[in-house]
Amino acid sequence: MSASRTERLLNLLLALLNTKVGLSRAVLRETVYRGSAENDAAFGRMFERDKVDLKQFGFDIETLMDTGFGEDDPASTRYRIGKDSNRLPEVSLTPAEGTVLLLASQLWERAALGNAAVNAVRKLQAAGGFADTELPSGVQPRVKPAGQAFDDVVAAMHGRQAIRFGYLAGSTNREETREVEPWGLGSRFGQWYLVGLDRGRTAKRFFRLSRMTTAVTVMATSRFDPPAGFDARAELNSLTELPLQEAHLDVDAGRLLDLRKRGSAMSGTNGRDTLRIAFRDPEKLAEELASYGPHVMVREPAGLRAAVVRRLQGAAAFDAAPPVAVEFPASAPVVRARKRTSEDQLTRMLQLVPFLVHHQGLHIQEVADHFGVTRKALIDDLKILICSGLPEGYPDDLLDIQWENDHVYITEHLDLNRPVRFSEEEAAALLTGLAMLGDLPALAGVEEDHAGSALESVTLKLAGAAGEAGRLAGAVAGASVEPEQSEAFATVTKALRDGRQLRLRYLSLQRDEVSERDVDPLRLFSMDNTWYFEAYCHSKSGLRNFRLDRVESLEPNGRPVSRKAVPDADVPARLFTPSDDDALVVLQLTRQGAGLADDYYAVRTAQLPDGGLLAEVRFGSPEWLPMFIAQHGGTARILDPGPLREASRAWLESALAQYGATTSSPAG
Repeated sequence: MSASRTERLLNLLLALLNTKVGLSRAVLRETVYRGSAENDAAFGRMFERDKVDLKQFGFDIETLMDTGFGEDDPASTRYRIGKDSNRLPEVSLTPAEGTVLLLASQLWERAALGNAAVNAVRKLQAAGGFADTELPSGVQPRVKPAGQAFDDVVAAMHGRQAIRFGYLAGSTNREETREVEPWGLGSRFGQWYLVGLDRGRTAKRFFRLSRMTTAVTVMATSRFDPPAGFDARAELNSLTELPLQEAHLDVDAGRLLDLRKRGSAMSGTNGRDTLRIAFRDPEKLAEELASYGPHVMVREPAGLRAAVVRRLQGAAAFDAAPPVAVEFPASAPVVRARKRTSEDQLTRMLQLVPFLVHHQGLHIQEVADHFGVTRKALIDDLKILICSGLPEGYPDDLLDIQWENDHVYITEHLDLNRPVRFSEEEAAALLTGLAMLGDLPALAGVEEDHAGSALESVTLKLAGAAGEAGRLAGAVAGASVEPEQSEAFATVTKALRDGRQLRLRYLSLQRDEVSERDVDPLRLFSMDNTWYFEAYCHSKSGLRNFRLDRVESLEPNGRPVSRKAVPDADVPARLFTPSDDDALVVLQLTRQGAGLADDYYAVRTAQLPDGGLLAEVRFGSPEWLPMFIAQHGGTARILDPGPLREASRAWLESALAQYGATTSSPAG
């Protein structure tokens, strides 16, 4: 969408919003489309495309027919947009409801629903019923969906388009190609599942996203309608947890403390201990065990052994693949991000006008900060807005916005004073997020006698406001993000509130050791239901992140925080804190693994022809890199520096040698 098309769409919207009787094609061509179309045919195609675009922005265009004329006579057809049917109903939230809503909107981070959640909150803020709210005690929950596949499936669900992907069948352990009508997505037992119609089997099936062996292909021309009243949560409730199994593992003596905590020792030989570990999901455990490389070997069961070998072989095969040229854009380092488009600009302008109506006189930089754009980008928006108006073109028919002395005022809004209704993605992002909070608001200290009542009431208000747009919310069902370590969570929350230090015993997975620390807690954040807290560590004299499930003991040490550090300005909190001592590593990621560039905060990226990605990433512990490569089983490899690549290769070869396997041998 070009800038001129953005302006034309805005003028078309204003014209159709501000007419009671409707406007004919002839009037629209003469006023809105003057100079844009060379002939009637070109105008007709342009107008039809613009109607589709306005519908995507949430505006339904009514078609009115003059009586006495044929329905196929364009001259007798008029168009208008109803002022109320396309607007977001008024939603007024209490402070507690606003806090709960903000917790829910933070969940999606970079996932497909992340931008939708941001836009939904801005619409509520633009309507004036939702004031700025701070998160309690710096709590930032978020969801980590299953990579690119999650985004692709959500897009297909919204467009009601079938998808195709390679899949490792659990029953046969063979890779098969599946063609599926995606009805819904949900999280159960620590995994994301797709539920839909398997066209090859003409039956409903569940698919684990982690078992997809290829990128998801959206079949743009293959449409479907999901079952009426489909509810992903109800469907996922029919799943039964995998049966409990026992693994026998040979583990290097004195290594892998975290694994030892979860198992029981048996007799061992040759400097190794044999552990018994209870597990349910072989793929999930295999991901962990593959990362330990030569320090652990699976004796049994055979399925788990095969899953580990398959990951190691995948990583080794990718490492041995032909090299690719390492070329990044010549400009300054660019972090991978979704490209901003003119659609984004028009979406922002439709939020901007009602926001200014309810927030008169704000400083221009405050407005830019609220919408996450630069001052220049905001002024560009304002320049388009003040040149937009009704077809007559008189001064009183234009949007009237001034920003004298850097404070912005609007005196004529031409019926854009209320935000457009929620889209399906926006409704799904908020309603699904609220359903995933569980008891988190109460644990996080939401100041209300009954935090649960705030969660219930805001859900009812938003469901009412969403109306039909809430359909997609029933197709996405995430797991609760409330922490399992509720006592430790409460201890950190209280220390944050009171400004007190904490003493903890902590198991470091990378260093494979337990240490004691005195820390100043700064904020809590999560990845699914795995919770971390960011703190200033006095023994390391720097910021560190600590996983709650690896904290062995936690208590106040009686001292106030030292104020030597403040939380990083990043929102949400970063899982890894950059340092001048970090190793700068160039990775090649497949399309399936491209999301790792976001997960590990790539310094810069470059797209590859096959849909993969080059990513330059900082790693604080280079010795951990072989574990990283093995864990991701063929979706990532090191290109540079050479010594780290060689270390990773040696790690994989040593791990495979235990199983008598090579890159070409069959799994197991």
